[in-house]
Amino acid sequence: MIVKTVDAILNRALTGRDILPEEGVVLLKQTESSVIAAIRETADQLRYQQAGDTVTYVVNRNINFTNICQQHCSFCAFRRDADTEGAYWLDWEQIQAKAAEAIQLGATEICMQGGLNPEARINAASLPYYLQLVRTIKDEFPQLHLHAFSPQEVQFIAQQDGLSYGQVIASVRDAGVESMPGTAAEILDDQVRRILCPEKTNTATWLEIVSVAHQLGMPTTSTMLSGHIETPQQQMEHLEKLRSLQQTARNRGYPGYITEFILLPFVGQEAPKPLRRRVGRDQPVLADALLLTAVARIFLGNWIPNHQPSWVKLGLAGAQEALKWGCNDIGGTLMEEHITTMAGAIGGTCMSVADLQNTISFLGRPYQQRDTLYNYLYPRGDGEMGRWGDGEMGR
Repeated sequence: MIVKTVDAILNRALTGRDILPEEGVVLLKQTESSVIAAIRETADQLRYQQAGDTVTYVVNRNINFTNICQQHCSFCAFRRDADTEGAYWLDWEQIQAKAAEAIQLGATEICMQGGLNPEARINAASLPYYLQLVRTIKDEFPQLHLHAFSPQEVQFIAQQDGLSYGQVIASVRDAGVESMPGTAAEILDDQVRRILCPEKTNTATWLEIVSVAHQLGMPTTSTMLSGHIETPQQQMEHLEKLRSLQQTARNRGYPGYITEFILLPFVGQEAPKPLRRRVGRDQPVLADALLLTAVARIFLGNWIPNHQPSWVKLGLAGAQEALKWGCNDIGGTLMEEHITTMAGAIGGTCMSVADLQNTISFLGRPYQQRDTLYNYLYPRGDGEMGRWGDGEMGR
């Protein structure tokens, strides 16, 4: 009976219809290898229909400008108090030097996020500090796409300065931020968040900030931190909220939208001990991550066609395998990665373009460099610029 139910769900998905969250739960609970293989094959076929066969990548650099943070998330091994060993806070010259090096290495994007540092202020206000962060990069390197400041950081700035979310987003947008990382989402369920990140923004606020960004013309990414204390039902509720956000942006004609979905499997090796004990393992379970990857493609793909694994969390071999389970993008070079690496991830902190290209080629699929909004960046063999017009594949 279950096999027939799964077959019906997969067949509906293959006809282009959205599946229901409870149907996604059915898929996530499958354990029979032949059924899981059918789920994988469906996800891979939908990936081909929705995003094509080309695997994309972006040449980018992470800049985590400080790890000083006033919050204490139970999974975070990155944050530090200001007066503790390992705390850091980059100055303007260090940030500009990192951006200059990124340019030399061919980067088109800087992804910039940091801890919530209450001392990061100019003239007793937070927003001017963040605007100076932006200007430090964009004044010197206007060609770099600045992908910066999560919904959590937007809320922090707004609370510090008594501003609306829209005022903060519009200000950083006008200064040069071109897209927002959809991080700090973790699991969009407040029961989980009260355990995992009780000081963080709640579900409704995260959704509100991302929707405001879309209304103001700011594209965002979307993420899920999976494989810790959440249930399959909560995973699907998370995905349903992301799909609803994208449907709202599309149906209401907002100029902003979700460009991609990134699954972030939990790495707990260096996480605080109470959560490590509760989860019971230090590294992601690849099989679980791959099944969720496939179900995310089946559930989200009609609305969010670009799906990316995390080579930092899964390792490059795991990310390569995820390209068979519904992903069409392998992510970025990063150049340096601190947050997940400090949690004990095994994937490394930097990936060369050649490594990404070779990983894709091994599967017999073509590769293509893209920009942040999923436009192709270099000429095809016919001499034309290969691109999905105005980021259309990200819509």
